Amino acid sequence: MSVRVRRVYEAPRSDDGVRVLVDRLWPRGLSKDAARVDEWPKALTPSTELRRWYHAGEASYEEFGRRYEAELAAPEAAERLDHVRELAAKGAVTLLTAAKAPEESHASVLVRLLEG
Repeated sequence: MSVRVRRVYEAPRSDDGVRVLVDRLWPRGLSKDAARVDEWPKALTPSTELRRWYHAGEASYEEFGRRYEAELAAPEAAERLDHVRELAAKGAVTLLTAAKAPEESHASVLVRLLEG
């Protein structure tokens, strides 16, 4: 299984495989053609409330991860997560995010769950 995280603003690479945008909002200043996004499963993204809470700086990344995992247990989110897991079992998947620090974002939580 090959799942990686890249910033959506980076140029697409030939080895990206299926490119999945995992942000709820479309990245600012980026055209859909330039992003080359194959899938955008909004049900897989953190809720607006959770995202705002985390970005307010009131929580640790670990607590954010726990709350996000709880959100991913909802039926629609779990179904989307299974779909991405199936894609990764067939070939490379690149999770795209606009986060400035992808290693401390929801994308890293997704990678851990997909690979675990």
